[in-house]
Formats: sequence, structure tokens, C-alpha cells
Amino acid sequence: MQYTQQDFKSDQEVRWCPGCGDHAILASVVRAMPQVCEELGLTKEQFVFVSGIGCSSRFPYYMNTYGFHGIHGRAAALATGIKVANPKLSVWQMTGDGDSLAIGGNHFIHEIRRNIDLNIILFNNRIYGLTKGQYSPTSKLGIVTKTSPYGSVEQPFNPGSLVLGARGTFFARSLDSELALNQKIMVRAAQHKGASVMEMLVNCVIFNNGTHAEISDRDVRAERTIVIEDGNPMIFGKGRDKGLVMDGHKLKVVKIGENGITENDILVHNSHEDNLGLQNMLVDMKYPEYPVALGVIRDVEGKTYETSVHEQVADVTAKSKFHCMKDILHSGATWEVK
Repeated sequence: MQYTQQDFKSDQEVRWCPGCGDHAILASVVRAMPQVCEELGLTKEQFVFVSGIGCSSRFPYYMNTYGFHGIHGRAAALATGIKVANPKLSVWQMTGDGDSLAIGGNHFIHEIRRNIDLNIILFNNRIYGLTKGQYSPTSKLGIVTKTSPYGSVEQPFNPGSLVLGARGTFFARSLDSELALNQKIMVRAAQHKGASVMEMLVNCVIFNNGTHAEISDRDVRAERTIVIEDGNPMIFGKGRDKGLVMDGHKLKVVKIGENGITENDILVHNSHEDNLGLQNMLVDMKYPEYPVALGVIRDVEGKTYETSVHEQVADVTAKSKFHCMKDILHSGATWEVK
């Protein structure tokens, strides 16, 4: 069946604040779903959207698919159970920086470590929005919020570093407003067999407005971000005149045409490289020293958890003399209770 975007839109009123970046992520997902169906041969009935608690966790209501709105920090546990119970389903976990990296942090790192075939969209607005503006695990150092009136003294998590530290097999990053790039990332994530983490840098217009503005504003975006693609040199800038090279053991920004630098000197991206060295450098890049890396940073193969579970069950079942409850009940002495 040929699907359209409209097939995936529910009839529910979208109750995010006007201007919230979550609207753009919803639009990107709805755009991506028909292509995912076509690429993977899926039907709409095979999709499940799972969430915890937070603004982003309202997502399942807005998709015309199966959905499960869970409790705070437990979306990963629910999504894991669904995928292991029925591996034929395409399971999408919608979570925020507070939901997945604070109360749900332990579940988050272990779903990545286990490499469960889930598509995880992490809405990173660096704030708790639903509960009206408390600092989160990704909030900037020094941010003044209702729970940090004198400024937060905590160092923020870098979700990409966390994913790679857990030996994740897929990590991508994008901005909420980059709809075309988001769609490409979501299709790549769906094609990937394993835990696919997509960090979406989202704006919260009410409680943390402009948190990503230093890289996301249109007049500076080309100079302060770099969209990396497999097989292409890592070049950025309004004039496409800057690039990344190795300088000893670290990355360096250079200008093409200066000091004899040519395009041939620029590093070429390879998300399929299993070695984490360069990928760790890319996820750690921060403005102003570096441009912030967007796109698919890591995409490597790895056996999935649910595949291993089902293989183990099949192996044990084949070797056992018990294949069902009836076999157990008739395996030895029985008695009757009167």
C-alpha cells in the first residue's frame, strides 16, 4: 500500500505551545513514515510509538498508529518489552532530556548497550518544560531556572558521548527546524538494525527560549554547524570554504585555500567505521571552537538483543524434553486435589 503523510496524522488536537520545536519534529516524523514503509515493506499497523512523561511524550496521541503513553523515565522499558515480544513491529521511543537522561537514565544506557532494535528520538530542549522550567541533565552550566535560582553548578550531559560510551551502534543529531535532514536521519534510523538514537536540538519558547540559537539561527547556522554525510569531505561555512583536518590527536578547523589547504586535505566522513575515535571527536565538537556536527555520526552493525533472545529460546526449546505446559504436567507423578 502507498501511504501518505495524512495516513499517519491522528485527529487529536496538538497541544504544544505555539512555536515549540516539537511541532517540527512531529512534521518530520509524519513526512518520514511513508518512506519508511516503502523502504522496509511495513504497514501502518506495524508501528508503535512509546513515550514516558514530558512535553515530547504527548507524541503518541498525535500519530495514527499504535501507541503507549507510559510513566516518567520508563519508555525504554516499555519499548524493550514490546520489541522483544513482537520483533516484527517498528517501535519508536519518544523521550526528552529529562525523561531519558535523569529518572530514565539507567534504562536509556542499557537499551543502547543491549542494542535493541528501537528508534529513539531524544528531544533535547535543555529544560523540564512540562513541569514549568526546572534545569535538566543537559541544561547549560550557570543557567538560572526555578530550581537553580543562582545558576546551575552541574556539568551537562552530552547525549552523543553517552551513546558512544555505551557502545551504541547508531547516533545522529539535528536541529528541530531542519525538516529535510531530520527526514533523512529518521529513514536511516529505521533501516538500521539496532538501537538508533536521534538527538533533536529543540527550542522551548516558554522556559528556555533560544537555548540553541547560537548555532540554529539562520544567519549563523552555516558557519556554526556542519552537516556530515558518508563519503563526503567535512566542509562547512556560507562559502563552503572551511573544513576539518586532524592536527596531531585532535580536530582542527582550517580554511580551504589558505596555507596550501585544498579539499583533498579535508577529512571524509565514514559513519560505518567501528572505531569510535573520530566519532567521539565529532559528537564532542562545540561552538565557538568548532562547528556542531549534524547528521548521522555513527551507523555500524551489531547483533540485536531481541534476535539473541529469540535464538536462545529456540535453542533451549529444541534441546528440552518439555515443549509446552502439557509436556510438563505429564512428565512425572501427578496428583488430584479433592
